[in-house]
Amino acid sequence: MPMLFSLHGRPNEAYFQTRFAVLREPLGMPLGSERLADDGDAIHAWMEVDGLVAAVGRAHIIPEGSDGSGADHKGPGAALIPPFGPLADGSARRPVFQIRQMGTLPDHQRKGYAADVLGELERIMSEEFGCKTGLLQARQHAIPFYESQGWALIDEPYTIGVIGPHRSMVKRF
Repeated sequence: MPMLFSLHGRPNEAYFQTRFAVLREPLGMPLGSERLADDGDAIHAWMEVDGLVAAVGRAHIIPEGSDGSGADHKGPGAALIPPFGPLADGSARRPVFQIRQMGTLPDHQRKGYAADVLGELERIMSEEFGCKTGLLQARQHAIPFYESQGWALIDEPYTIGVIGPHRSMVKRF
């Protein structure tokens, strides 16, 4: 039976293995590129199915004064992520959180696990941290999923290094 978990802080290695297997390994990126410098400060959620971490995601509060730009991962060769328009122009209602590193193992896709993980992250960030705005950078193929969850496209298309085309998205809480 699938079980949903969430944690403030650094999750276990199985979580990171799934994140790597889904988001980085298929692109030929090195082990370690799935890790972010602020993982220890983020909220993580994941779905386990029969002891296997099948779907993962994380959220963090974007600090006051930040426009959300930065490095795609910790370590060398990280691509730069552009700023979010609503943060750069001051129109975002704060506090603001960002969803990152959402992924589901191929054999477990289309079962609602990503929606559960995303919903848990949204709930925690809005209810427990009082966030008013959520932002994310979606890979092109993931846009329909996020739209189905109430997220809207913003900003112009851009490319993040070898990861490929992205669009920024927003959801208000």
